Formats: sequence, structure tokens, C-alpha cells
Amino acid sequence: MSSGPGTPGKAPGSPLPAGRKRDSAGAPAHPIIKDIGEIHSRLLDHRPVIQGEIRYFIKEFEEKRGLREVRVLENLNTMIYETNDQTLPKCEQVMHDDLNEALKRLQAANHRILRLQQREQEERKLQTDTLMAGEKQRLAHWEVFMKDQHNKRAEVDEEHRKAMERLKEQYAEMEKDLAKYSSF
Repeated sequence: MSSGPGTPGKAPGSPLPAGRKRDSAGAPAHPIIKDIGEIHSRLLDHRPVIQGEIRYFIKEFEEKRGLREVRVLENLNTMIYETNDQTLPKCEQVMHDDLNEALKRLQAANHRILRLQQREQEERKLQTDTLMAGEKQRLAHWEVFMKDQHNKRAEVDEEHRKAMERLKEQYAEMEKDLAKYSSF
């Protein structure tokens, strides 16, 4: 292979490949390209800066969130201690006092109800006794009434029998008298 001015490969008399150029001092162009790449990445490639900002934001967010959560947990812990130390005993005392008062009221109401039930039972017993006495009295009156009715019926029957006998005698006499007058 010959290297000529129009052929790729090595430039005639140059130890560098054809794509490489020497700067004016004859040094290779590789460090310059590297510097240009660094300048380009610093000026135009913002990924490292953005990644750094993102890492910083996440770090700050997590720290603030962590601090906020710690504050919330501390507030909750304080509230729990206050509730256990102050509010809970007050509530227990109030509940105990109110329950004692309610118990007293319920006992008084229960006592009143028991007295009322006793009175009602006594009244019912009195009414029942009165009704039973009235029933006995009615039965006695009924028996007297029935005996009286039986006696009256017997009297009426007796009077009727006597009246029938008188009428028979009277009719018998009238027939005799009529028989006397009919023979004429």
C-alpha cells in the first residue's frame, strides 16, 4: 500500500495516522480535542450539574421530611404523655364521679319503683279481695233469690191449684144447675 496525498492512511513522512493532525508545534491534537470535549461538556452538557442538583434536592427533601416527621412524632409523643398524665386521670375521675351519681340515681329510682310495685300489688290484692267478697255476696244473694223464687213459685202453684179446684167446683155446680134447668 502506498500512501499518497489522496490515499487514506499515514501521511507521507508522518508517524501519525491520516486523521490526526499535528498542531503548529508538532504535538498531537489529542489533548486539544480532550480539552475541547471538557469545555463542551462544561458549557453544554448539564447532566452532571442537574444530577448534582437532583441529589442535593433529594437530600434536602429527605432531611426536611425526616425533621418534619421527627417533629410530628415528638408532638405525638408529647400529646400522648399529656393525655396519659393529665387528661386520662381527669376523665377517669369525672367518669367515676358521674357513674357514682348515676348509680345513686338508679338505686333511688329502683327503690321508688319497688315501692310503687308493692303499692300496686297491695291495691290489686285489695281489689281482688273486694271482688271475691262481692262475688260471695252475690252468690249468697242469688241463692236467697233462687230460694225465694222457688217459694213464690210454690205459692203461685198452690194458689193456681186451689183456684183450679174452685173453678172445677164452680163449673161442676154450674153444670148441676144447668142440668136442673135443662130438664125443664
